[in-house]
Amino acid sequence: MGIEICEVKTNANLKTFVKFPFTLYKNNPFWAPALIADELNTLRKDKNPAFEACCARYWLAYDGKRVVGRIAAILNRPHNEKWGQRYLRFGWVDFVDDQEVSRALLDTVEGWARDEELEAVHGPLGFTNLDHAGMLVEGFNELGTQATIYNHAYYPEHMKNAGYVKDID
Repeated sequence: MGIEICEVKTNANLKTFVKFPFTLYKNNPFWAPALIADELNTLRKDKNPAFEACCARYWLAYDGKRVVGRIAAILNRPHNEKWGQRYLRFGWVDFVDDQEVSRALLDTVEGWARDEELEAVHGPLGFTNLDHAGMLVEGFNELGTQATIYNHAYYPEHMKNAGYVKDID
C-alpha cells in the first residue's frame, strides 16, 4: 500500500497532528508531553502572531488508516531576509521507526522548498528563534522537559540517512 502523505487542512486534522506524539511515545517514561492547547495555539494562524511574518504547512503520514508520522514546514521570510538565506524550516517532526515514513515526510518539505525556489531545508526549528528547536542526539534515557524536544534514539540515524547533517551541538 505504501505511505500516504496528507496535508493538514482542518482543525480536526490539526488535533490529530498535535496528538500523534501521545501515541508514538505512549510507553516512553522519558517523554514529557506538550500541552495540547499550547500546541494548537502555536500552530493556528488565527492564534499565533508569528503568522504575521511566517507561513506554514503541516503534513501527516499514514500507513493505511494509522498515523505514522508528522512534520511542519515554516517559511520565515523576515528571518531569511535578515540573514541573507533562502531556507525553509521544518519542525514538529515525529515518526515511527520506518525509513520510508521519515523520507516521505522530509521529501514533502523539500518539495515545498523547491516550489518556493529556496536553497535549503533546516531544522528542527519553530516559527521563531524563541520556539523549541533541535533534535536529541543523546540522553534518551533521561527525563525530558516541556522546554525541550524529546525524540526517539532512531531519529538522528533517519536524518543522517536522508542526507541531513548536524549543524551544532
